Amino acid sequence: GKCPNWFQVFRGTITDAPDFDPSVDAETLYNAMKGIGSDKEAILDLVTGRSNAQRQEIVKAYKSSYGKDLIDDLKYELTGKFERLIVSLMRPQAYHDAKEIHDALKGAGTDEKCLIEVLASRNNQQIHALVAAYKDAYGSDLEEDIIGDTSGHFKKMLIVLLQGTRDDPGLVYPELVEEDAQALYDAGEAQWGTEESIFIMLLGNRSVTHLRMVFDKYQEIAEKAIEDSIKSELSGDFERLMLAIVQCIRSVPMYFAKRLYKSMKGLGTQDNTLIRIMICRSEIDMLDIRECFRMGYEKSLYNMIKEDTSGDYKRTLLALCGGDDDLAGEFFPEAAQLAYKMWEISSMTKVQLRPTIRPASEFDPADDAQNLRKAMKGFGTDEDTIINIVVNRSNEQRQEIKQVFKSLLGRDLMKDLKSELSKNLERLIIGLMLTPAEFDAKMMRKAIEGAGTDEHALIEILVTRTNEQIHAMNAAYKHGETRYVKNQPNYLANRLYKAMKVGILFLGRHCGNDLANYLKLLMSTKNLSSLDFALFRIFSICVDHMMRTAVAKVTVNWGLNNIVIFLSFLSLYPLQGIGTDDRALIRIMVSRSEIDLFNIRKEFKETHDCSLHEFIQVETMVVSSHFMVCGRPYSCLGISLAHLTSSL
Repeated sequence: GKCPNWFQVFRGTITDAPDFDPSVDAETLYNAMKGIGSDKEAILDLVTGRSNAQRQEIVKAYKSSYGKDLIDDLKYELTGKFERLIVSLMRPQAYHDAKEIHDALKGAGTDEKCLIEVLASRNNQQIHALVAAYKDAYGSDLEEDIIGDTSGHFKKMLIVLLQGTRDDPGLVYPELVEEDAQALYDAGEAQWGTEESIFIMLLGNRSVTHLRMVFDKYQEIAEKAIEDSIKSELSGDFERLMLAIVQCIRSVPMYFAKRLYKSMKGLGTQDNTLIRIMICRSEIDMLDIRECFRMGYEKSLYNMIKEDTSGDYKRTLLALCGGDDDLAGEFFPEAAQLAYKMWEISSMTKVQLRPTIRPASEFDPADDAQNLRKAMKGFGTDEDTIINIVVNRSNEQRQEIKQVFKSLLGRDLMKDLKSELSKNLERLIIGLMLTPAEFDAKMMRKAIEGAGTDEHALIEILVTRTNEQIHAMNAAYKHGETRYVKNQPNYLANRLYKAMKVGILFLGRHCGNDLANYLKLLMSTKNLSSLDFALFRIFSICVDHMMRTAVAKVTVNWGLNNIVIFLSFLSLYPLQGIGTDDRALIRIMVSRSEIDLFNIRKEFKETHDCSLHEFIQVETMVVSSHFMVCGRPYSCLGISLAHLTSSL
């Protein structure tokens, strides 16, 4: 859903302290740094308990009382990330922005991501203050420094943003909305090559309100979002900058929520980004960012910071965050209203997704890695242990086990598993150990390669994944294909062509001929041997189209997944006695275990005389097996699949 924007309303977490006395605060800080060691707790409590304007008064009072520079003393007393954070909080916001830009430009390489974030998200007043602070602090002209350090359209757009001449937020030219949307379309989608200057002029100068209306009109004209056009028409840092500008026009808090999430997810934390955003938004819209974060990532910003940082650095960031939205009663009324509206729209058909696999509590990747190694060492393999570990961990936890296995034992877990397991059990366990995007990409490749195309697999995967999942799969597929068919462009082209034929038939049946004809046109005009022929991007458009047209009549959002996958299971069921489509069974069980396998189980039970669990028992049973569960013979595959269907 769209994240709300509130204009000219204070939505920060840091406010002016009441009964403020800068001399008393200066004395508190002086005493906290006197003698051996420093009272870090007193420092962080005081600094995060004052607004930026009040901190500037404390700096002056400190100098007049003690004849010393407070920032110099803080730098001397504190260390590491905590020092960086506290010192940054003591600078006026414009000077903090100036330092970030200066650091991004100086040295061997340029930190383009920092330039993009700061310049795309600041309003006119903040840009003018930044330019003046930069001149004052470094004695040089920011525009000249950016010209000297960047190039091409990226440079041109940065220079436009530096002028700080965007129209006032409320200014709309109604007569130009359609004209601007058409100009953007004509400059990109409607022609070969892109007229970047139109994008630069319009996105750099029109007001936020005007551009939102232009984006809506653009969607009507192009039948796709402006973001999708930017991704297909532009490239590199220029593309990233324009996407950031569009995101900020749509919702600045949502843009920062995404940046914060990216700074903390995965291995390692991008501390510079985390510090910069927490400081610069704490007195502007941190409450909105928290709300967007909670809605977008289903966990609070507070909890993510808590899990990802430590010590006094963590305590300071949490103070800036200002509260935990996962606690009962702390969620904002605006978010509750928005959630209610979303529920109201889809209450008739919305399905609450329920997985069967959740993250294991008291998870120890090192312990798991050693137990897996033990299970594969020596003569024979302990499949029970392998199954027990793999199917009782979430995918994120499995990725950690893989990394720890490598760093602890110097071995590749995937290779070890492949050499120790066989046939369907190997397929299932390896499928579970891949990331969801890698697994989908592998399934797509299997569906397309060889003599025939597995249309059922293609359709199942492409119509049940979200746009985000499609994009992730696309990236994983391209990464895999680069290694797999480096010198075989025609081979890849034939496979893509087969997949597109399937897509056209499928979409012609479900969405009418307009979209199918559009795809045919694309196939006749694009160079099929190029990896840039983005099969999955096109399918993403198709899926989006389906969601908005044919499917909208039947169900809402995730309900589609349950129906389609349920139908996949129906197609498996009649095969009983003839032989099960093991690939399809494995594919669905792996991909849905952490999303909605519980829902699928329920639907299956309601339509058949037996449960999914019993169905798997019968279909995967091997008469001569060493494994006996509940007095019935089982194969290893059966045991693994039975585990996956269990609700933990």
